[in-house]
Amino acid sequence: MAAPDDVAPRANPAFTVAGRLKSVRYAFAGIAVMLRTQHNAWLHLAATVAVIAAGFALRISANDWRWLVVAIVLVWVSEGVNTAFEHLCDVVQPGFHESVKVSKDIAAGAVLITAIGAAVLGAMIFVPYLVR
Repeated sequence: MAAPDDVAPRANPAFTVAGRLKSVRYAFAGIAVMLRTQHNAWLHLAATVAVIAAGFALRISANDWRWLVVAIVLVWVSEGVNTAFEHLCDVVQPGFHESVKVSKDIAAGAVLITAIGAAVLGAMIFVPYLVR
């Protein structure tokens, strides 16, 4: 897709350490916005802390830690993508629109699927440690 005539294409700036650090700062700012604005992010944070504490308390294996890390990361990524998507929808369509509602519901459903999958995986990992 070509840029409109009145908008110059954006040049890619050279790689700099300062630029990468600024990029990381922006990423942390995005995480902070997610935590400030999304109640479910607080639930994910509480679950993350609980899972990590249980993993240490039960002295789970390195292999089990790998799966828990994957599950935790997937939940956080899905919540982040959902939050960004919802924010963008609110900017593009500030008023109610049925299609935007459906899109937001689908994105939230994806987070729910990820969280359920992570919970099942967590149960598969933790139950054997709890029943021994």
